[in-house]
Amino acid sequence: MKSYQSLIDVLNQTIEKNKEELFALNCDIADHPEISGEEYETSKKIARLLTEHGFQVELPFAGMDTAFRAIAGSNNHKHKVAILAEYDALPDVGHACGHCLSGSISCLAAIAAKELQDELDTDIHVLGTPMEETCGGKITMVNAGVFQDYDMALMVHMSDHNMVRMRAQALDAMFFEFHGKAAHASANPWDGINALNAAQLMLHGVDMLRQHLKDGTRMHGVIHKGGVVPGIVPDEAEIEMYVRSTDSKYLAETVAKVDNCAAGGALATGCTWDKWRRDPVFESMKSNDTGIAAMEETYGDLGLPLNGDPNEIFGSTDCGNVSWICPAFHPLLQLAPTGIPIHSRDFETYVRTDKANKCLEDGAKIISYQIAKIFSDPEKIQAMKDDFAKA
Repeated sequence: MKSYQSLIDVLNQTIEKNKEELFALNCDIADHPEISGEEYETSKKIARLLTEHGFQVELPFAGMDTAFRAIAGSNNHKHKVAILAEYDALPDVGHACGHCLSGSISCLAAIAAKELQDELDTDIHVLGTPMEETCGGKITMVNAGVFQDYDMALMVHMSDHNMVRMRAQALDAMFFEFHGKAAHASANPWDGINALNAAQLMLHGVDMLRQHLKDGTRMHGVIHKGGVVPGIVPDEAEIEMYVRSTDSKYLAETVAKVDNCAAGGALATGCTWDKWRRDPVFESMKSNDTGIAAMEETYGDLGLPLNGDPNEIFGSTDCGNVSWICPAFHPLLQLAPTGIPIHSRDFETYVRTDKANKCLEDGAKIISYQIAKIFSDPEKIQAMKDDFAKA
């Protein structure tokens, strides 16, 4: 095995050689944003570039038209790593989450890391994971068993600060429907069963529940349907509710309590109710101390200060679901000045800048150095697996 510094030298040379092409890809994707589930041209552009760099690309993949898997070489090494590429945009604000840049970072990292496949005895795959902003393409892949054979999965996400250990919240997005009976609100209101009242009582119950929940738990909902005109007792009402927690197990406990609020509202008003999900549950990130320690070293080597609040909640990501199948890492890399949040128009203005170009290089090094650092050291490989096996 070559020395770690020799491995890093190979990575640096390859990144330097290819970073201009990948920054052009980033800017092209930023200028032509495609929202979740509609990333048709974007996925083709990325697939074409990876093919030109020697990857065998399967597009579509895992039952999703805009997902892909790209494999470098003969795919016969002892270990396998999945480098995750996101590339969906947001309605109205385009790539305000920075996926144009994070996806390009993953491609550059993969182009560099594939040069070490034989030395590290590790296959390098790129998984194009669409729809992160909606139903979570990674969750579809998890359910299809895609991640079962990987020893590690990782990506870098843009932010307004640097952080290696991210607190991602598990998320359950639900619709609650209440069914009552219409009646004239003046002539015979006694014949009506008010579905809107049931929805209101549910939300009151949820508000009262908040004070008894653990830190890191969030609940927020809106009423989509609540009647047509004031003169008719509403016979249908619908609430869309998000429940989040930094602990997946506690999320399930909290959702059961929210269900009780819905049941109570229905019982008090004489309504019936049901619940359905449009999207699957997003899990929290399972931490891995060995991998995190290695990544902290890399941030230090690159002169990137860890300037984020360790108690800050990032939000939710479908990478959390991956982290329960194999060791997975989702560090944050500062693109915008502190205080400019992702998903904002201000954040989007930074994805084509000189700072973005520097992030492209740093992000590719974070990913590829992590692969070299772990898979050049059998003790680190085993320690990472031992950490993952912990409950």
